[in-house]
Amino acid sequence: MELTGKTILITGASGVLGLALTEKLASKGAKVLGTATDNDSAGKISAKAEVRLLLDYREPESIQTLTDYLVAASQVDGIINASGVVAFGPAAELDLATSTRLNSVNSAGPIQLITQLFSKLKASAESGNEPFVLNITGVVAETPMPGMAAYSSSKIAIHGFFTALSKEWRREGIRVISARPGHTETGLASRAIAGTAPNFPQGMTADHVADRLIAAIENDEKDLPASEF
Repeated sequence: MELTGKTILITGASGVLGLALTEKLASKGAKVLGTATDNDSAGKISAKAEVRLLLDYREPESIQTLTDYLVAASQVDGIINASGVVAFGPAAELDLATSTRLNSVNSAGPIQLITQLFSKLKASAESGNEPFVLNITGVVAETPMPGMAAYSSSKIAIHGFFTALSKEWRREGIRVISARPGHTETGLASRAIAGTAPNFPQGMTADHVADRLIAAIENDEKDLPASEF
C-alpha cells in the first residue's frame, strides 16, 4: 500500500506511540488526523498532524460527534487505534468503575468509532485507496496475565471483534489488522487507572513498534501477533 496522499485517523495521537506514528506517517506523505481526549492533551499531538480532534471513548456522544464530522467533512483511508488504558491488581479487588472504563476505552469505544466510519472506508475502497483499520491490541489478547485480568479481558474482546470483522470486511475491500505487540516503553503502565504495575522487563521502543506497524500497513499484512515484533 502506498501511503502518500492517504488520510489516516490516529486515535490517541497525543501518546508516545501515537506521536511516533503521526510523525512517521506524515514523513511518508500521509495526511494524519490526530485525536486526544481533551484540550490539554491535544497540545501534545505532533505539529505534523493536519488536524487535531477531540475524542473521549468513555462518552458515546463524543464518538458520535467525531464520526458525524468525519462522515460529513473528511476522507478516511485508514484508522489506527492507539488509545488505551490499563489497570493492575487482583480480580477480586476489581471495582465496577475500573472495569467499565477499561471496557469503554479498550473495546466498546473503538468498536463504535470503527463501525460508524464504515461508509467512509467503503468509499475509500471504491476509489481504489486500499483502506485499512489497525488496532493496537496487545500481547495480553493472546496471553492473559494474572494481576491484569480485567485489562486482558478488554483486549481479548476487541481482538475477537477484529478477528470476525476482518472476515466480514475483506469482501468490502477493507483490511482489518489486530496488532499484538508485547510490552512497549510508552509510559502507559505508570499511568494505570487502578493498581500498580509489576516490574516489567525492558520493553520495546515506541519507534520500533511504530516502524513495524507501518511496515505491516505498507506490505498488506493482515495480522500481527506478538511473535512478529
